[in-house]
Amino acid sequence: MTKARVKSVAIIGAGAAGAVTAAAFKAENYYERIRVFERREIAGGTWIYDAEPPTRLPIHPGGLAPEIDPPLQIPTTLPHISPPNVQERYFQTPIYSSLTTNVPDIAMCFSDRRFAYGPFAPHYVPRQYIENYFSSHETDKFLELGTTVEDLSLIPTTTNEGGVGRWKLTLRKYDPIRRVDIWWEETFDAVVLANGHYSVPYIPHVKGLSEFIANFPNRVIHSKLYRSPQAYSSKKVLVIGNSASGHDITSELVSTASLPVYQSRRTPSRWDGPNPPKGIEWKPTVKEYTPSGRIIFSDDTYAEDIDTIIYCTGYQPSFPFWNATANGRPLYDYTTGRLSRNYWHTFFQDFPTLGIVGMPRALTFRSFEYQAIALARLWAGRNTAALPPVADQKRWENERAERTRREGKKFHDVPWDDGETHAWLGRLFEIAGLGTLGGDGMIPPVLGRDIVWAIDNVKKYPDPGKEKREGDDTGMEEGDDGWIVVGREKDSLAFI
Repeated sequence: MTKARVKSVAIIGAGAAGAVTAAAFKAENYYERIRVFERREIAGGTWIYDAEPPTRLPIHPGGLAPEIDPPLQIPTTLPHISPPNVQERYFQTPIYSSLTTNVPDIAMCFSDRRFAYGPFAPHYVPRQYIENYFSSHETDKFLELGTTVEDLSLIPTTTNEGGVGRWKLTLRKYDPIRRVDIWWEETFDAVVLANGHYSVPYIPHVKGLSEFIANFPNRVIHSKLYRSPQAYSSKKVLVIGNSASGHDITSELVSTASLPVYQSRRTPSRWDGPNPPKGIEWKPTVKEYTPSGRIIFSDDTYAEDIDTIIYCTGYQPSFPFWNATANGRPLYDYTTGRLSRNYWHTFFQDFPTLGIVGMPRALTFRSFEYQAIALARLWAGRNTAALPPVADQKRWENERAERTRREGKKFHDVPWDDGETHAWLGRLFEIAGLGTLGGDGMIPPVLGRDIVWAIDNVKKYPDPGKEKREGDDTGMEEGDDGWIVVGREKDSLAFI
C-alpha cells in the first residue's frame, strides 16, 4: 500500500461518528487542516428531532438508494450561485417523540464524557451530548453547518513521488438570506465518511404494493414519518416490522388507534412473548395488496379497511456524493449489502486515504471512538500496528462475505455475545496504540467490566415474563427507575 502524507482531512457528517472523529484528529496535534461538513443546521446527526416531518416521502417498493437518492447535477463552473435545490434529499431524521436510547449510557457514551443521565435517555440527551462534545473538544470551529457534500472525487497524483492523489469535495450551502444555493470546491489529503445510514427508508417489494399506493395515496408510510400516536386516533393501523421501532410504535399506538393494532412479523423478536400484548394482533408477512384495498397475509388471512400502514423496515446506506466514474467503482454493493473493498469495516483496500466511521451495527457510540482513533493515528504515521497487506485485507473481506452469506447474517453486523465485538475493537486498539509520550493523541478506551456488565444485564427490552416473581430464583429484579436487570442472552445488541 502506498504511504501518503496526510495533513488535511475532511469529515463528512457531524453526528456522533463525526464528533468523535473530529476530536481524535485534533488530539493528534499533527493535522494542519480539519473540516467537518454537516448538511443540517446543527450537529447531532440522526438524533436531531424534526417535530414536523415531511407530509409524505416518495415510496419506492424494493428500490435501492442510488435510484431513490440520486446525486444532484453539479454546476459546470465553480464557484456558482443557483436557485435552491428542490430535489428530496432525505435529510430529516426518523426520531419520534417518545424515543429513548436503547444501549445503557455507560456503554453508549464516549469514554471521556458521560451522558447527562441514563441508563436510557430521551432522544434530546444524545443530541445535546453530540453538540456539546464538539464544544468541549473545541472542534466546533471545524464545523461547516448547513453544507452538503454533493460530490467526492479522487484527483490522481501528477507527481512521481508515489502519492495516491487528493480528494476534491464539491459543496453546496443554502443561503437563507438570499434564498440561493452557493456552490464551491475544496481539496483534502484524506476523507472520513461519517454520514450515517438512517436517512433513506427501505420498503420491500410486495405484490400489488405499487398499485395499492397509487390507488390509496397517503395510506402507506415509512416509520421515518411517524412522530406520535395522536395522529392515528381511532384509525385502523397495520405496522410492518417488529424491530425496535416497530415494537415501540405498535405499543404506543394501542393508546389511540382503533383496536386491535395489527403488527406483521416475519419472525418473533427477542422481546416477544408467546402471546401478543393486549390491544395488538400479530399477523405474518404480507403476501399481496389487492386493488380493492384488501391486504392478504402469508397464511391467507386478510385485513380490510386499514387506514394507515406503517413500514418499520429500516434504512439503506446512501452515498449520493460518491463519484463512481471519477473514483473507478461504486462505494457500496447493494446486492451483497456491504462496502466494496473494505477492511475491518473502517479502511479501504484501494483508497488508503479514505476511511469510514459508524457503518457496523455494533456498540454505538462507543465503537466509533476506536475507529476514529485508529484512522487518526494511522494517517499521522503513529500507528502501533500496520494494516495487513492488501491481499490479506481482500481475503478477510471474501471470507467474511462467504461466512455471513452462509449463516444468513449481514456483513456489517458485529455481534456482541460471541466475542466478535471484542475482537473487532481489540484489533482497532492494536492499530492505534497509546499515542505519543508527550500526550498527543486520544487513547482507545478500555472495555471495562462495568461496561460489559451493563451491556449483558441492563435491558431496555427485557424478555417478557421474566420480571422477578415471589419465590423465583432467576436473579432478575426491577430497579428504582423501572428498568429490568436480566441475564445474558444471544445477540444482546440485536435491537441496534
